[in-house]
Amino acid sequence: MAIASDPRDAERRRIAELTVDLTKQRGEEVTLAVLSAEAGLSRRRLEQLFVDDDDLFDAMAALWFEEHIAIMEEVVASELPPNRKMYEFFLRRFHVTRERFRNDPAYFALICEQGAARFERVRSYVDLADHYLCEVIVQAQADGFLAGLEIDEALSLINQMVSSYTMPEAHLYIGERLNEDKLARIVDAIFIGLSGEDGGARGVNRLRIAN
Repeated sequence: MAIASDPRDAERRRIAELTVDLTKQRGEEVTLAVLSAEAGLSRRRLEQLFVDDDDLFDAMAALWFEEHIAIMEEVVASELPPNRKMYEFFLRRFHVTRERFRNDPAYFALICEQGAARFERVRSYVDLADHYLCEVIVQAQADGFLAGLEIDEALSLINQMVSSYTMPEAHLYIGERLNEDKLARIVDAIFIGLSGEDGGARGVNRLRIAN
């Protein structure tokens, strides 16, 4: 668990953790008003710590992404070769998300719903993940992989290829069809064949029925 830098941060974190627990119990979003009424917390004190309900959500989001950020930083700093590094970059976060889904599917679905409704407030975490993935891409290109692709292009292509393993809501729809072996094959395919070279897929002007 991360150590808060000052007492105010520690109190925000404590209340965010309390809000998570209350959200699980109620099965619905918990606002500052609900938190004050049901947790016996002073509304005035809550308003000193949180600007509004969105700010409370931000504190909960920070808890949600804390482990993911630690994983990304650890993997990027490791001495693994780029293909293993990319696999671990996605795999370890996938394991965390899958475990959360299995532990409490109803709460997980609610968090996905809240995240979708407030996507602009979690965008910074998506951008941070892209930043770390770009570091892995740079290492891969230095080793001769992903040739002919701009970093942003490689980033976009890879994100689309692995999106089922990074989007939490995928667990609600395809669940057990996601697994480690499939992810490994996707990453292998990225390192074997993803490049800026035109392989001919777009070369047919129109479809014709073979005789």
